[in-house]
Amino acid sequence: MVTTTWKKFVYPCWKPSFDNEGENSSSRGGDPGGRVDGLLWYKDSGHHVNGEFSMAVIQANNILEDQSQLESGSMSLVETGPQGTFVGIYDGHAGAETARFINGRLFENVKKFTSEDQAMSADVIRKAYLATEEEFLSLVRKEWQTRPQIASVGSCCLVGIICSGMLYIANAGDSRAVLGKQERALKEVKAVQLSSEHNASLESVREELRSLHPDDPNVVVLKHKVWRVKGIIQVSRSIGDAYLKRAEFNREPLLPKFRFPGTFEKPILLAEPSIIVQKLVPEDQFLIFASDGLWEHLSNQEAVDIVSSCERHGIARKLVKAALQEAAKKREMRYADLKRIDRGVRRHFHDDITVIVLFLDSHLISRSSFRAPVVSIKGGGGGGSGDANT
Repeated sequence: MVTTTWKKFVYPCWKPSFDNEGENSSSRGGDPGGRVDGLLWYKDSGHHVNGEFSMAVIQANNILEDQSQLESGSMSLVETGPQGTFVGIYDGHAGAETARFINGRLFENVKKFTSEDQAMSADVIRKAYLATEEEFLSLVRKEWQTRPQIASVGSCCLVGIICSGMLYIANAGDSRAVLGKQERALKEVKAVQLSSEHNASLESVREELRSLHPDDPNVVVLKHKVWRVKGIIQVSRSIGDAYLKRAEFNREPLLPKFRFPGTFEKPILLAEPSIIVQKLVPEDQFLIFASDGLWEHLSNQEAVDIVSSCERHGIARKLVKAALQEAAKKREMRYADLKRIDRGVRRHFHDDITVIVLFLDSHLISRSSFRAPVVSIKGGGGGGSGDANT
């Protein structure tokens, strides 16, 4: 039986146009770094070592705070190292500096530690996160006197790696990775959330914070009906946010809205990610990686239904469009009117949204020594090999 919700999201798949979003600059061929159409950046299709992919980014903030990347090829510093695919979604807050920094350093650190250990592992990813964090905090310390507000900038960090038939998902913050898994008995594709989220809205996260900081009754505070760490920020894990990692930055000249009374000895926010590792099986059809801007408007299953029922080409754009249609509906306005709202003001209606969909070809995944062409793309055209310019 086809549900009303399912029809609502899947029906647009059969429409020939995409409401003029990018239809005048179709990305079939000839777009190694993606295309730009107003506030939308997209790479409708491409090939990674383990299958096909699709990417899309919509800007809502004055400055795009979401950054992202897809890297496919060697996962180490040597070409003879393990081959695979790396996906990163970096959802910045209070600015874009940290997300941009991660976009330039995290994958390099993954390759460095993979080379040292001569294999991919959860420990490699953990060390890469912590090294990137230390590098950014060193930058904050260096620029503190001339640019103190960099101490208030941070970013969530979601990573997915496919290497030697294994899937690694690492997360710090509230972006999300969802697997589309074929349930053959039911003849449907089920959504399986793979990432753990670190947001103070979750009771388990509040309990973790209280257990880590038993002497601080204000480590989590309900403020304007929203749970926040120290009454300031919702996420409990991130890269950056130096003012919540090092007491030396919890003082003037940092803006008052980021400062809080007292001092602290151990970091209030953690940079260490939650990591899961699992072997990929033929029933694993695709992965959806997205910043929380998508998940504010679509459930895991709604997103999986769209991907499993539509053409692969341009599927990331279709997910973004479905989220924007829901955002417009919640504000009782037409989608066409929402599209006319410029960045900055647009943030009152939805957040920056980044989506990367990886399709999984079990035949390619099993070929661990397969040498495919190197792919390196930064979402939004943020620099690097094969990037688009906005």
